[in-house]
Amino acid sequence: MKWKDYPRNIKVRLITSFFNRGVSSAVMPFMALFFAQEIGKVAAGLFLIGTVFVGFFVNLIGGYISDRFPRKKVLIMTSSLSALFFLFMTASLVPADNWIWLFAAAYTAYIVASSLGRPAMRAIIIDSTSPENRKAVYAIDYWLINLSLAVGAALGGLLYINHQIELFLLLSVTSACLPAAYAIWLDDQQEYQLKKQHENVLLDVFHNYKVAFQDRPFVKVVIGSMFIFAAEFSLNSYIGVRLAESFDPVSIGSFEIGGVRMLSILNIQNMLLVVFFTFFISKITDRFNNKKVLFWGLVIYSAGYVVMTSADTWYLLLLFSIVATLGELMYSPIRNAEQANMMPIDKRGSYSAFSNISFSGADLIARSTIILGAYLIPSMMSVYIGIILMLGTLLVYTGLFGKKADTKNIVVTNAT
Repeated sequence: MKWKDYPRNIKVRLITSFFNRGVSSAVMPFMALFFAQEIGKVAAGLFLIGTVFVGFFVNLIGGYISDRFPRKKVLIMTSSLSALFFLFMTASLVPADNWIWLFAAAYTAYIVASSLGRPAMRAIIIDSTSPENRKAVYAIDYWLINLSLAVGAALGGLLYINHQIELFLLLSVTSACLPAAYAIWLDDQQEYQLKKQHENVLLDVFHNYKVAFQDRPFVKVVIGSMFIFAAEFSLNSYIGVRLAESFDPVSIGSFEIGGVRMLSILNIQNMLLVVFFTFFISKITDRFNNKKVLFWGLVIYSAGYVVMTSADTWYLLLLFSIVATLGELMYSPIRNAEQANMMPIDKRGSYSAFSNISFSGADLIARSTIILGAYLIPSMMSVYIGIILMLGTLLVYTGLFGKKADTKNIVVTNAT
């Protein structure tokens, strides 16, 4: 599928998402450092943990809103608010003594606004695609995600320390362009809007997500994805901590590669593989059955992370990082497309928000591996990650391709 063949909504969504992610990834990795410097480590940690929970629950409300109201209006409103709060963050940095209270309030408000709009953004890609072209669209979306994260990280690394105000001002201007792009080019193709079932709004939201909770195949995919993502997230948690503490440095001339640099190299290698090989792998896998590609992709991905969890030599880490990334390139577009096919037409925003549990839960599991790693030797941690990945593979595969899931996919596909 060539770029010119993509529907206009998909082009708008992919391009604006690229800039949106690039903007956020330029500053979000530095937020822990910023707040720790301004209010202390303990207060910063508690504040950021609080924003994670706020973002999660607001995301659920955003899913409900994106199904009840026109998604184009939801996106224009939330993206406009996000740009405004970026501007407030920029203004708070201008005084010699940062107005940290204003920055913290604006940052929290930004988390709320972006979390409200995220489900609508995800639902638009489903509204504007069909089961036949969804895999191709998710492949390019996956590629653009990684490219935008790389661009954002590079931009933040270059400007954050010495040009903080200029960086936030640039991000404010970029964010302000997004609602204008939505207003001009985005078509609202939402076929159905969720009908209000209860007068009490909170009860209506609860009832809406009760349907998702009772959808057993979809819940299996969400929980299974959580276990699968946990392995990837552990790279920057347990594996990163282990490398920093016990990796034997390798010297290349006068350049020494310690544990922290090794972690950076693994992340850079992952990003480069995704950028250069996404479409090549996708072209190869298109020749085979989705079920087999998903299964073997997950097996290869799992093998890579199981070895990386305990590997202590640079060549094993690099080799199995390549293995894990290739497995991810195989399974990821299929998992995304098949999961999207499971979502009822009138609840796509809510289901998209509900699926966010995969990322939040994976983040918590990955962070818990740091604590568990203090008591278990690396080889036992590999066994632990292996068990999690086996369970995740089983849940995702049976959730997507079990009998109940197949029946539901036929119903949803025919409805669209």
